[in-house]
Amino acid sequence: MQKRLRIAITGGIGAGKSEVSKIITAAGFPVLYADRIAKELLASSDSVKRKVIDAFGPGAYDGENPNKKYLADNIFNDPENVKKINAIIHPETLRAISAGTDELLRDYPFVFVESALIYEAKREEMFDYVILVYSDQDIRIDRASKGLGIAREEVEERMKHQMSDEEKKKKADFIIRNNDGIDELKKNTEFILKLIQTTAGE
Repeated sequence: MQKRLRIAITGGIGAGKSEVSKIITAAGFPVLYADRIAKELLASSDSVKRKVIDAFGPGAYDGENPNKKYLADNIFNDPENVKKINAIIHPETLRAISAGTDELLRDYPFVFVESALIYEAKREEMFDYVILVYSDQDIRIDRASKGLGIAREEVEERMKHQMSDEEKKKKADFIIRNNDGIDELKKNTEFILKLIQTTAGE
């Protein structure tokens, strides 16, 4: 009998998690995106809104919508405030991911969840396997700076708040190196998918 598996895709900023997720989606498997779910909850969950306003003031919202400038200036640039807002959003996000994976596993043998902070948030126990996507630091900085339209120094600052790739490599079940372009990434990702399918008994 084939196993039903929950599989995390993680990696630091600029590593290529999103590209790996696209390849997995193209192969026919669903991917949930933790960051998208968190943003949706920030925008639509009444309980999250109340807690954020209580913690950071009414300026956190512009009417019904999150005030992106206020959040960027007053919360996401302050490590302590990042911890506070994560403490509000993370539990709701985890519940949504758990419910979403349960629903999708009725129809699919595997469900993947892309999340940058699997290890930092100590959530690896939620998953049967964790895939780490990694790239050399200079490549990551260049990708993230261009992709997000931010200065290299800001990328480097964000990296300081994430566990190093070396530590993640010790913990991950599968590792995908992403230094050599999309064709190589596709080949490496499809190889990992075949390994998972074999392990699951497909």
